[in-house]
Amino acid sequence: MTTIAGMAGNRGRNLLNVADRAPGGAEIGVILTNSPNAPVLEAAADRGIPTEVVPLEDRTSRREHEEAVLEALADYEFDLVCLDGYMRILSDTFLESAPTTLNVHPSLLPAFPGMDAWGDALEAGVSVTGCTVHVVTDATDDEGHVLEEEVDMGPIVTQEPIPIYESDDRETLKERVLYEGEFRAYPRAVKWFAEGSVDVDLEAGEVSVENDVASTDADDHVGLPARRLVSDDRLDTLRYGENPHQDAAVYADYTCDEASVVHADQLNEGAKALSYNNYNDADGALNLIKEFDEPAAAVIKHTNPAGCATADSLAEAYEKALSTDPMSAFGGIVSLNRECDAETAELITDSFKEVVVAPGYTEEALEVLFEKDNLRVLDVGPLGESTERFTEKPIVGGRLVQERDDQSISIDDLEVVTEREPTDEQLESMVFAWQTLKHVKSNGILFANGTETVGIGMGQVSRVDAVRLAAMKADEHAERKDAEGAVMASDAFFPFPDGIEEAAKAGIEAVVQPGGSVNDDDVIAAADEHGMAMAFTGQRSFRHD
Repeated sequence: MTTIAGMAGNRGRNLLNVADRAPGGAEIGVILTNSPNAPVLEAAADRGIPTEVVPLEDRTSRREHEEAVLEALADYEFDLVCLDGYMRILSDTFLESAPTTLNVHPSLLPAFPGMDAWGDALEAGVSVTGCTVHVVTDATDDEGHVLEEEVDMGPIVTQEPIPIYESDDRETLKERVLYEGEFRAYPRAVKWFAEGSVDVDLEAGEVSVENDVASTDADDHVGLPARRLVSDDRLDTLRYGENPHQDAAVYADYTCDEASVVHADQLNEGAKALSYNNYNDADGALNLIKEFDEPAAAVIKHTNPAGCATADSLAEAYEKALSTDPMSAFGGIVSLNRECDAETAELITDSFKEVVVAPGYTEEALEVLFEKDNLRVLDVGPLGESTERFTEKPIVGGRLVQERDDQSISIDDLEVVTEREPTDEQLESMVFAWQTLKHVKSNGILFANGTETVGIGMGQVSRVDAVRLAAMKADEHAERKDAEGAVMASDAFFPFPDGIEEAAKAGIEAVVQPGGSVNDDDVIAAADEHGMAMAFTGQRSFRHD
């Protein structure tokens, strides 16, 4: 366990934050201050942390004061010294006798090294400041006089950027640097020292941190760094968020090369701007049609596909996608993976849609689409390759980051487990269904015939209910098609045979699913009993967002 000697001048908020969070299991063994009235003394006592006071005497030299500090700390064992507003420059008298000593400065050093870092940053008109945790080094001469150019110039351990807003003044910026910057950076640095991942080379003036690099070990989550920094620029404010009482904005990452709705051109500028929900749904729609090389179309509602299909022509693909569930497609988002032509545009405008997303449009198609005043027409440009490796989801207190679900299966990846072999057409349908199902919220079930959806059951807490919902959609909502003879895809294994029983009632003849349940044998037996073909993918495809 790493034990810290803290040295504070006033409130010691960073030290108390470290004490409360115990990063890396570190604990504060003592807090020393040079003011008998420092509020940190009472706060430390409330936490059971021993305290020491070494007052600053007018006639005491810097070195004499530091010797007194070392004497006061002599009865304590500690591995690290952390300064927090300790209003005294330390010399080699202290630094050569103590373990590594850290301090935090309220700017991104070497910028704004002075006593008024917040005011200096505002006066300079910069858009970003922050804080720096660094190793304290001797900034005095042989007589103990301070060398101003050497203050806060020790090797940097970590920094935390903080944006400066137009409305900021010195006090608001100071508060954010402390609570959003220092409260992140200081515990992070302490954690690294507690974990033994920091190497300090004072001669070279360098600090290396083993835990602050992305892994390059193929067995250790390659590319997921110990610290993730995100810097986006606000592209636009939105009318509101998911609901009218929520403020919202869209931020842009200008380093992204992948086709995206954020960077898409809205061709009919007179139409109303995209809403929060439009952006979210359009992003899901675009990601779905990127799955296919053949002409593909999808209709998305509330981030779930209402229908998807591939075909020989774009118009045919759209017609098949829409016919899966035209009622749910009302007010939805249309996505296409080919340049939109006039025939497809005519079909799209036959019913109310919010947004069309495509990699281009013919002039004739635009004439048709522009007749609908508030149909937003987005041109994302060439689809190209996927370049964004990770997705992330903010949660209270942090964020989840994962690799994108870029799995792509072929017929050769399927393991047939039933007595009945699927036909070539069913195998093709299994692959199509699986690639589409990746974009259906779990628990998800998808019925497909050929390369078009027939019924989709999404977002159910029971897999059996998802099957029932897909069957109901196919029976009641689909036009000119039904579940009879269709393929069923499931995004996770069937824990019991009941899902297969429900599928049989709907007329399903083939199933693709991950497999891996302890009851796989019972599920396979149920498929055999109903004369179904079944194949395992060996991988599941949950989507919880």
